[in-house]
Amino acid sequence: MTAWHDLTGHVALVTGGNSGIGLGMARGLRDAGATVVIWGTNAAKNTSAVEELTSGGAGAPIGSFTVDVSDEDAVAAGMEATLARFGRVDSCFANAGVSPQPSAIDALSTEEWRRVLAVNLDGVFYTVRPVVAHMKSRGGGGSLVVTSSVSISDGMAFSTQYAAAKGALVAMARALAVELARDGIRVNALVPGWTEATMSDALLESPVAQAKILPRIPLRRWGNPHDFEAVAVWLAGAGSAYVTGQTLVIDGGYTVF
Repeated sequence: MTAWHDLTGHVALVTGGNSGIGLGMARGLRDAGATVVIWGTNAAKNTSAVEELTSGGAGAPIGSFTVDVSDEDAVAAGMEATLARFGRVDSCFANAGVSPQPSAIDALSTEEWRRVLAVNLDGVFYTVRPVVAHMKSRGGGGSLVVTSSVSISDGMAFSTQYAAAKGALVAMARALAVELARDGIRVNALVPGWTEATMSDALLESPVAQAKILPRIPLRRWGNPHDFEAVAVWLAGAGSAYVTGQTLVIDGGYTVF
């Protein structure tokens, strides 16, 4: 029997995989032997991520494509390029996202609402759709993982657009888990807590966060990208073969305290 953490021959796609949580997941998948494909909007960061992941020398191929997941045509082209180069996708981590510009609801612009949902919700839909079509056509099932946030349960005032998108992802994962079960495709949602990453570092370093948020985390530390390495491997592979439609909270105990 193959070890649950052995992903040799497995191809994993990670959107937003060039930094933060996405890069952490990509690193874990790489360490488990998977071929990792990164999608990101910043070509330089994509290249840097690939260089980091290949710095150890021999291993499965690592690649990247410049893809804006909010652009339906760009996603279609990215999927075509991914399959042309790597031949298949066995797991997809729809992780790409943007942070909100805080605003009271009565001052929230339509432009800002659409900007956040375009990436954080529409981008997941645009990504998952062709991945599912591919998995169905080749058979053998697969794993889809969407990245939500603790804003689904911890009221995030002044960030309605972000909370709305992230809440929708959990509902999407549950619906798809039922829809795709007969195809052997598992779908789960990750809910990270306060995690050190490019889009959150400034907040986490602020005196307010240090005084108000950190004491609410029972483990008394911020999350970091390494906390998502083994989780990604587990969700991609055989270890989670009977796990679908679930919401996995990785927050150091924040939401239960």
